[in-house]
Amino acid sequence: MTNRRQNRKYKESARSNVRKKKGDNGFLSAIKFLFITGCACAMAGVASLQLYLSSLPPIENLDGFKPNIVTKFYSADGEIIKTFTAYTFEKVNFDDIPEDFIHALIATEDKNFYKHKGYDLTGLARSTVQNILAGHVVQGASTITQQLARVLFLSNERTFDRKLKELFIAARIEKTISKNQILEMYANNVYLGSGAYGVEGAAQIYFDKHLKDLDLAELALIAGLPQAPSVYSPFNNMELAVKRRNQVLNRMYKMRYITKEQFESAKDEKVHLTQKPQFYTTNKAPYFCDYVLKELEKLGFDETEISQGGYKVITTLDYKMQKAANEAIPKVMRNWGLTGAKQQAALFSFSPIDGRILAYSGGKDYVQSQYDRVSQAVRPPGSAFKAIVYAAAMEHGIDPNDLIEDTPIKIGDWAPKNAGNKYRGKIPVYTALMISSNVAAVRMIQEVGIRSVIQTARVLGIETPLEYDYTIALGSNGVKLFEFTRAFGAFANGGYIVQPYAVERVETSRGKVVYRAPKTKISHQLSLKTAAQMTAMMKTVITNGTGRAANIGVPAAGKTGTTDDNRDAYFVGYTPNIVTGVWVGNDENGTTRGNIYGGTAPAIIWHDVMKVGVQPYGKLDFNYPEVKLMPFSLSTGLIKNAEDEEEKENPEAQNQEAVDPATHVDPAANVPAMTPADVVKNFRFRNKNNTNSNPAAESQQNEVKAPTPVPMAVPETLR
Repeated sequence: MTNRRQNRKYKESARSNVRKKKGDNGFLSAIKFLFITGCACAMAGVASLQLYLSSLPPIENLDGFKPNIVTKFYSADGEIIKTFTAYTFEKVNFDDIPEDFIHALIATEDKNFYKHKGYDLTGLARSTVQNILAGHVVQGASTITQQLARVLFLSNERTFDRKLKELFIAARIEKTISKNQILEMYANNVYLGSGAYGVEGAAQIYFDKHLKDLDLAELALIAGLPQAPSVYSPFNNMELAVKRRNQVLNRMYKMRYITKEQFESAKDEKVHLTQKPQFYTTNKAPYFCDYVLKELEKLGFDETEISQGGYKVITTLDYKMQKAANEAIPKVMRNWGLTGAKQQAALFSFSPIDGRILAYSGGKDYVQSQYDRVSQAVRPPGSAFKAIVYAAAMEHGIDPNDLIEDTPIKIGDWAPKNAGNKYRGKIPVYTALMISSNVAAVRMIQEVGIRSVIQTARVLGIETPLEYDYTIALGSNGVKLFEFTRAFGAFANGGYIVQPYAVERVETSRGKVVYRAPKTKISHQLSLKTAAQMTAMMKTVITNGTGRAANIGVPAAGKTGTTDDNRDAYFVGYTPNIVTGVWVGNDENGTTRGNIYGGTAPAIIWHDVMKVGVQPYGKLDFNYPEVKLMPFSLSTGLIKNAEDEEEKENPEAQNQEAVDPATHVDPAANVPAMTPADVVKNFRFRNKNNTNSNPAAESQQNEVKAPTPVPMAVPETLR
C-alpha cells in the first residue's frame, strides 16, 4: 500500500514538471511551429512553381526569332539623333564560337548553366537574402536563359511581374531549343556596349577582328561586358575594363577552364583596341547621347535596358544648334591650325530659365576621342574667372562706375602684372572688366576677400577645388566647362541657378510614358541687382572689349579667358535665353599652337553656334533694371599698349577707343561688329608683320581721361 502511494506521488510530480516545462517553452514552441509551417509552405510553393514551369509549352518558331531593337533618341525639335541598331549583326553558329568565350561566359554569368532548367530557384533565394541584408541589389540571379528571355521578349523594367514572366519564358525556351542553341542566340543578341549587338559585332568594334581571331584575353574582356556594357567598355574606361577582364579570367581559372599559366599570361596582356572604331548607329550628337545615357542610368535605367527596350527617348537638345556646333568646331579648329589629336575643343549650351541642355560637344571628333571635355576635363579658365570675382564685388555693394587702381600691386612675394607691363591709373570697375586688367582683378579680390570669392563660386555651382589664394582672381584653378557655364546662368536669369538636364521623357514602344522630367531645380544665389550689373559690364566685353568676335548683333554678354602660354582659351557668354561656354586647348596641358586666345577661336565658335540658337528669340534684351555706365574713354594708343593676357585675345580690340558707355544700350551703334573673319584676318596680319617685335612695346602710353566720379559710399581703396 505504501509503495502504491509513493508511485502515485512520483507520477503526479513528473506530470507537474512536464506541465511546467511545457508552459515555460510555449512561446518557443509557437515560433518553431510557425517556422516549420512557413518552410513547408515555401517548399510547397517552390514545388508548385516548378510543376507549373515544367508544364509550360515550348515557343513556336523560336529558331528564326530576332529582337526588334528600335530604341531611339530624339532632339526636342523631332530629329532622330541616335538609333540603337546593331553596328554589325552577323550571326555566328555555335560551332564557330570559340570555346574560351563559352567558358568565360558561363564562368561569369551562369556557372550552373548546363545543370538547371532555365532558372535557378536556389540561386534566386540566395541572392534575395543577400540583397535584403545589404539593403540594395548586390547580387543578381538571372540565368543566361532568363537574360535571353528578357532580350527577346521583355522590357527591362524592374518589377516583380517582369521577373515572373522572365521565369516562365525561360522555362519555355529550355523546352524549345537545346542548351547550345540558347548560348548561340544569347551570343548573337546580347548588347556588349559601344553599339555592339552580339559577339561578332563586339569583336569588330573593339578589336577590328573577327570573333574566331580573338585570343583568350580579348574573349574574356568581351565576356565581362554584359553586366554593365558602358561601365566596362574599354573605350570609356580602360582601367575598369582590364579589372573586369581579369575577374573573368580568375573565375575561368577557379572553374578549371584554363591553366594557371594561361591565367597569368592573359591577365598581364595589354589591350590593343582598334585605332578608328567604326561607330554603329545614326548618332548626330555622340557626346550628348553619352551624357543622356548617364542621366538615364541615374534615373534607374541601365544601358542594356535602354538599348534593347524599344524606348523613345525625347531629349532637350536643339538639333539646329547642335548641328551648328558639329560644323563650327572642326571648321574653326582647322582654320587656326589646331589639327593635332591632342588639340581639342568643347562646347556646352543650356537654357538658364529651365535648364534644358541645348547643345553639347565634348571634343572635336568623337571617333578620335570619346573623352568628354564638358563634364570630365578640369582646366583653368584664366581671366574668364574674373566674372566670379566681380560678382562677389557687386554683392558687397561695389558699383560698376566706382574707380579702381590699374597700377602695380604686390601681395607678399607675388607681384601680378598686366602683359606688356602697362597700366592705366584710375579706371571704372566696368572698364577694368572690359579690358580684363589683371592688377585690377587682384585689387578687387583683395578688397572683397578670398573667402567671399570662393563662396560666390560655390553658390554658383562650381564644385572643383579652389585654392585659398589671391591667384584665383586670374583663374589659376581648374574648373569643369559644365559647371563654369552653369555658373554664368545666374547672370542671365536674375541671379537664379538652374540644374541643366537632358531627358524630357521616356516612352515605351506602345507610347506609354514611363518617365517625365520634373520641374528643374532652381535656387536664388545672386541678387537681381548683381545680375543686372554683371550683364551691363559684360555686354561691353562683346561690344568694345576682348570678346568682339562673339558679337552676334543681339543683346549678349560674356567673358574671355586665356591661361599662361596659351594652354587654355575660354569664351563664356549668354543672351536672356541661352548660355554657352566654349573651351579650346591641349589635352596634355601643352601650349596651343597658333597663340589661341579666348577672343579668337572660342569666341568664333560661340558666335557661329549662338547665331543659330538665338534666331527664335529675335533681338530680345535682358529684362533688368537699367544700369548706367558713366562715360569714360581710353585713348587709342594706350589701349594698344596696355596688353594683358586678355587684350591679346583680340588684336583689333587693342586699337579701339573705349566708347562712351552711356550709349551701350545699342552696342552696334558705337563700334562696327567684328566678324570672325575679321579676327582671323587681323590676327594673322599682325603676326605676319610683327614676328620680331612687340606691338605693345612700340606705342606710347597716353593719359587716361575720365570724368569726375560721382561720390558714393564705397571702400576707401576703390574711391
